[in-house]
Amino acid sequence: MIFIDKLRQGSNLKNEILSGLTVALALVPEAVAFSLMAQVSPLIGLYSAFIIGLITAVLGGRPGMISGATGAIAVVIVSLVVRHGVEFLFAAVVLMGIIQILVGVLKLGKFIRLVPHPVMFGFVNGLAIVIFMAQLDQFKIVDALGNKEWMGGAPLLIMLGFVGLTMLIIHFLPKLTKAIPAALTAIVVVSAIILGFGIETKTVGDIASISGGLPEFHIPMIDFTWENFMIILPYSLIMAAVGLIESLLTLTVIDEMTETRGRGNKECIAQGTANLVCGFFSGMGGCAMIGQSVINVSSGGRKRLSGIIAAVGLLVIVLFGSSLIEKVPMAALVGLMFMVAIGTFEWASLKIFKKVPLTDVLVMIVVAGVTVIFHNLAVAVGIGVIISALAYSWQNAKRISARNHIHEDGSKHYEIVGPLFFGSVTNFSELFDIMNDPNDVIIDFKESRVADHSAIEALNKITERYAKQGKKVHLHYLSKDCEQLLENASDLIDVNLYKDSYYRVADDKLG
Repeated sequence: MIFIDKLRQGSNLKNEILSGLTVALALVPEAVAFSLMAQVSPLIGLYSAFIIGLITAVLGGRPGMISGATGAIAVVIVSLVVRHGVEFLFAAVVLMGIIQILVGVLKLGKFIRLVPHPVMFGFVNGLAIVIFMAQLDQFKIVDALGNKEWMGGAPLLIMLGFVGLTMLIIHFLPKLTKAIPAALTAIVVVSAIILGFGIETKTVGDIASISGGLPEFHIPMIDFTWENFMIILPYSLIMAAVGLIESLLTLTVIDEMTETRGRGNKECIAQGTANLVCGFFSGMGGCAMIGQSVINVSSGGRKRLSGIIAAVGLLVIVLFGSSLIEKVPMAALVGLMFMVAIGTFEWASLKIFKKVPLTDVLVMIVVAGVTVIFHNLAVAVGIGVIISALAYSWQNAKRISARNHIHEDGSKHYEIVGPLFFGSVTNFSELFDIMNDPNDVIIDFKESRVADHSAIEALNKITERYAKQGKKVHLHYLSKDCEQLLENASDLIDVNLYKDSYYRVADDKLG
């Protein structure tokens, strides 16, 4: 009872239930489609969506976020299934879960903060395009030879008409009333019209049968040898990385939509636990689903109850309602997913192209492109972060400069401005006039800092060059961390070799 009270607290019970049911309906074709993409039985995808959705809804760090079988994971596992069979997949999912739990326990989820905003824009836009393109397959039919070809004539017009009607209902109904979820209303209305008038069009049942029983406990049937472990390890690592990146970025998107803050490390543990259990119940693994999460939040699902309802509702559909759900027209679900794609896409990112640095625009385009072309979120985000980091380093490398003047005691002061790190050491070494400088040179770091080993090596070379001319160098106003960095490096380089004669850390009385 206490748990139920917590679920109800601060939430609209009706909206939570209705939004959860809407998500459950939308999960069916998605789970089936991703199962077929991974070349496994549709029931494997449906069971995965139920297990992962339920566990993350209860234990996750972001109430209202929906998890399940996803295309990002399906793309990774298809080669494993083809080469080694489905039992290796189940074992890889178990190991994936263990890795994700370790990431959460070690509190590594915080590193999602290192993902720049342009990468976020690219990720969201790329996924929006992927969601949109994934629906286009529903506009194809299978010919007598088993080949897929585009619809034409009346079937195409009917499909387009009801897709458009679904989108219109979802768009305009909230302007009239928010008492009922627009997405669920659209599905019900379009289904009623098609079934009521007996209109021939593609339904969920045309994709695959979704009838089944309860998922059963199953230990992966593979030999637990080092050779097999090394087969599944690369897949598990990639799946774990892709799953956590997509989950944590989705968490950030939902945080912005709801103006609240989720808990990344808790979500990592929940995702890992869900995948661990999923692997022992013949599941394909999964992660957070941005499309379904947007549907849920937009329909009013902000608490854990909506996610629980979605997961349980999906299982009920598999157990008892498959014959009814198989009659739901795909036009309604395609229209719903089109609206999700439109709502997911960051249209504001198109308006800032001329207002942000060119590198940020490049990052957005590259991340979106890699996401769309390769469906590999980990690679896309990694490339985006690397480009952003290199661009940032290059810009900072150019910012280092020095103000210099001759002090009344005859010494020359160099006041360094900008960070000294691997990217700026070349420019730093060009700031000094060693041959013409006086015997005492003071390098002032009040407006700078020594950042890495390359910076230490640059200081060492400068002091050595001055020493060869019989001149002394004094390093002033080093911060405590910079001072410690130099002390720690004393065994590696000669930065402290002449400490008594010319190296010292200044206090406020110096300079």
